[in-house]
Order: sequence, then structure tokens, then C-alpha cells
Amino acid sequence: MDDSNFHLTTMVTIHLRSETKPMEHRSALTPTTARKLKDAGYEVLIERSPTRIFDDKEFEDQGLELVPEHSWKTAPKDRIILGLKELEEEDFPLIHKHVSFAHCYKDQAGWEKVLARYPAGKGTLYDLEFLQDESGRRVAAFGFYAGFAGAALGVQDWIARVTEDKPLVPVEHYPNEGVLVDELKAALAKVGKTPKVLVIGALGRCGKGAVDLCQKIGIPDSKIVKWDMAETAKGGPFHEIVDADIFVNCIYLSQPIPKFVTMKELNDPKRNLRVIVDVSADTTNPHNPIPVYTVATTFDKPTVPVDVTEGPSLDVISIDHLPSLLPREASEFFSADLLPSLLQLKEIDSARVWTDAKKLFDHHVARLPAGSY
Repeated sequence: MDDSNFHLTTMVTIHLRSETKPMEHRSALTPTTARKLKDAGYEVLIERSPTRIFDDKEFEDQGLELVPEHSWKTAPKDRIILGLKELEEEDFPLIHKHVSFAHCYKDQAGWEKVLARYPAGKGTLYDLEFLQDESGRRVAAFGFYAGFAGAALGVQDWIARVTEDKPLVPVEHYPNEGVLVDELKAALAKVGKTPKVLVIGALGRCGKGAVDLCQKIGIPDSKIVKWDMAETAKGGPFHEIVDADIFVNCIYLSQPIPKFVTMKELNDPKRNLRVIVDVSADTTNPHNPIPVYTVATTFDKPTVPVDVTEGPSLDVISIDHLPSLLPREASEFFSADLLPSLLQLKEIDSARVWTDAKKLFDHHVARLPAGSY
């Protein structure tokens, strides 16, 4: 038998798992993109999910097969397990090929334990964060809606602080962008003023999303300060940050950089800054350029206070799945961008986007301490 012909004709099964991260409503596949994969000759199995923004029936209406929630754990080894956020913290070895975000390649806290599960079961991680095209650009990213949602929560927290000096209360996801924008416009109208917002990383996907939100809710361009590499080239800390009302950090941290702000700047009694939105959410990264907090936040507890001794109260928002605030639009945007790469999964051992991801996985597995698995 010709092995190459066998490879091309063998059915590849993509198993979309249900997300388990609290408040996560997004999906790596939409009913539309899942159907396109099926039409291209893939077997596509969709786990039932009580939290996914797309109802199970939306997938069924596309002729797709639904399987029980969490059934990936006992699924045949040859299935490709597709998800978004990191797996639950469990100990059993992982035997499958997994396509998802894992947050373990940048020395995040506990990265060794997360990564070691894959070689322990002879499985493989193809991390969505590091799927890149020939130019080194990510093939798909949630950046735009991360920035959009982060800026929205930052404005909501600023309103709560300037009106009642209370932090933002737990938030739920919105059915669509229009509802969120209208709510913020009405809230700002009651306040009678708009905040000054400084966005660092304004030229990237994430920064463009933050700027877009600010513009759509009526913040004048004169109060939207857009910084990128040119403005930060001199190296921080930057006192301009404390002159803004809201600071939105949208950079992609790939190497150590000077700190953007420290407690010294934040303890300025003339500080205007009330909210830091760390969209990048590098909370436990040893090179985090905003080393003024240590606790990641969540939608049910969206802020953490900074222990300042001077000036007004100050909050940090550092939610690592911000796009789930607008899960339908974010999923549609991401899944459409990811689809061309998913359509190459039949050639996972030869298609460049997947072989590069495998090389990166092997590189980081080689970094694991002896005896990790």
C-alpha cells in the first residue's frame, strides 16, 4: 500500500470540546466553520455545551454530530481535540493531539506541570497562540475583541469609581456589540464627562479594538491617546500613564522590556489614573511591564485594588479571556481566520503552520526539568 495515498484518504476526526473555564462562552468552531470542515471531508464531532454561545441545535441544524460533554477524555487516540482555553488542572496524561491555548510557553506560573502532561501521555500541544503565517503573524487571534472588551470594562470601572468610588461589580456577557455600546453611551451621559484613555499597543489588533470601543461610545479623539513602539522606544516608566484616567495595555510581550509604570509613579498625589486594564494579562510573567499587581481577575470579580498610599483608589482589570464578553462576534471573527489552517489538519505532519507549532512544542518540552514526566 502507498502510505501517502493512505494518509490522504484516511478520515481525520476533529473533536470540539466543551469549555470549562468559568464565564467562557466562546468557541473555536462556529456552526458555519464546522460545516465547512465537514464539507471538506473531515469528521467533525461537537461536544454538547451548556455555556457555549452557539446552541447545540445550531450545530445540529448544520448536520453535525453532537457527542456528550467532556467525552474527549475517553475518545480514541487518533482524534484531534480542538478547544480554546486551557484544560482544567488535572493530572492524567494527555494522549491526543490538542489544538488550544495553553499559556505555558512564556514561563507562566506552573507552566511545567501544564506542559508535562503532554509528553507524559505521548500527546502533542499545538498552541493557538503560536500558529503563525509565513511572515510570523498569528493566523488567528482574539486581539481585537480583547481590546474592545477590555476598554469597555475599564470605562465601566471608571464610571463606578467616579460616581460611587466602588469597584466594578460582576459582569455577564453581552448578546452583541450594539447592546454594550448603547449601555456605555447612556452611562457616560449620566456622568456628564468622558475619561482620558491611554492605549499602549494602539497599532496592533488589540489596541485597535480598544480605540474602536472608545470612539464608538463617544470619547473624543483628543482624549484617546494612542501609543505604540515609537512612543515607548525611550523606555519607561512613563509618567504620562498616571495623567490618564484609564490605561489600557495591549502589547504582546515577547521579551523583557522596561517597566511601563511602577508604584513610584502610582503614588503621585496628583495622579488621575483610576483604572489599569492589562489586556495582555501577563499577570504571572516575570517580565510583566506593569508589576503593581499579582492577582488575575475574572468576570465575577473583575478588579483587584492596587495598594497605593497616595491619590485616589486604583483598580487593575486583568481577565485573560476578555473576548468572552462578546462571545458570538469574537468566535465568528476568530474561527473564520483559523479555518484555512484547520483545513490543513489532514496534512498536520507536513503543513508548515502545524509543523512549526510541533517544533515549538518539542522545544519547550526539552526545557522541562528532569523527572517532570
